[in-house]
Amino acid sequence: MSKPLGLKTSAGFAPLSRRRFLRYSACAVGVGAVSGLARAQSRIAGQKLNLGFIATGGQGAANLKELARENIVALCDVNAKNLAAAAQQFPGAKVYQDFRKLLEQKDIEAVVISTADHTHAVVTLLAMRLGKHVYSEQPLTHSIHENGVVVQAARDHKVATQMGVSAHAADGYRDLVEWVEAGVIGPVHEVHAWTDRPLWPQGLERPPDTPALPEYLNWDLWLGPAPVRPYNPAYEPVKWRGWWDFGSGALGDMGCHILDAPFWVLNLRNPSAIEAESSGVNPETAPKWSIIRYSFPARPPHPPLKLTWYDGGRQPEPDLLELPAGQKMPVNCALLVGEKGKILIPVGAAPRLVPESAMKDFKTPPQTQPRSIGHYREWLEACKGGKPAGCNFDYAGPLTDLVLLGNVALRTGKRIEWDAQNAKITNVPEAAPFLCPPYRQGWTL
Repeated sequence: MSKPLGLKTSAGFAPLSRRRFLRYSACAVGVGAVSGLARAQSRIAGQKLNLGFIATGGQGAANLKELARENIVALCDVNAKNLAAAAQQFPGAKVYQDFRKLLEQKDIEAVVISTADHTHAVVTLLAMRLGKHVYSEQPLTHSIHENGVVVQAARDHKVATQMGVSAHAADGYRDLVEWVEAGVIGPVHEVHAWTDRPLWPQGLERPPDTPALPEYLNWDLWLGPAPVRPYNPAYEPVKWRGWWDFGSGALGDMGCHILDAPFWVLNLRNPSAIEAESSGVNPETAPKWSIIRYSFPARPPHPPLKLTWYDGGRQPEPDLLELPAGQKMPVNCALLVGEKGKILIPVGAAPRLVPESAMKDFKTPPQTQPRSIGHYREWLEACKGGKPAGCNFDYAGPLTDLVLLGNVALRTGKRIEWDAQNAKITNVPEAAPFLCPPYRQGWTL
């Protein structure tokens, strides 16, 4: 196999022995195994896509469930326990711990990538360069530089793509587009977005201890392009999200979800400036909380706009939402503030006017936006020659840029000015490493 990414690891490929695999398989048997086998037997050759899954625990398991009716022909996970659990459900699939080995499998037409943020780009790029369609979790990449490379590669290789922001297919988001285009709240100058994340520790220093590596985990492959460091349960599972080497903090976890609707309806590409305040941010981890302010120039027909992001318990003033007395502040929402009113957008749910009483006599505008056939089905149909999925990489790339630029502002602690045309921060030279972090030896784009 040619290695267009030059991906070699210091420890090499550590195969999963049959003895170890069977041990973890025995622990993983459950009710899902029978239904998985039944689904496998009911598939009709030639009518389904041959899919490979790279990462099978957590969100990977959720994606497997959603796409189980396709031909699941290959499974990969650096965690042998997760791999064994998935293999119980899809006994006909070949199993791997190294994604490069999976991508050598000739019959795979498309792959689903649910790895940690820091490996999204290297896995996605190799898959596309081998001509495979790609579904990848959000954020699309771990850095601005990676983002540009991945988006261009999707165009060059003419593959069908989709980023894992399932709410983008919701009818409510199409309602929102129709409301804003009909002028229901007038021109929008202000957006607020907030989340209940992080749900894991942030604002930490690197742990000094070096506990034993679990035998089921291939740590070298898990690290991928990240700098070498000893295994520690402070990183894996889930808690990797707070560490800059692996994740993208609270903003990276929820930003693509919460900002998707305002990004879409208000064309929030290419902010001109971003500044942030926070507590606990350091070279190792994202902060305990943050407030990030984006400035956007006019984007005809939209006027200049300010967007404020809040996490770690910070929220906009409750009065802004005009909540009834005693009602708790909702979480994981965006709020559009227009000259004639406000719209609250809970992630994945129908938008509603603020205050709630404004909905009583509200007459919805005519339907102008085509409704989605479903987030996963959009991608499957695109893979089979249909129209591009709604959250394809041409859309997902700029949305991811918006999120990643907020993290650059956090890490520099300074107001950054963004030149989108040249993908450059013009006023803070020390921000450059955050746009294109180094890869460890043997891992390149």
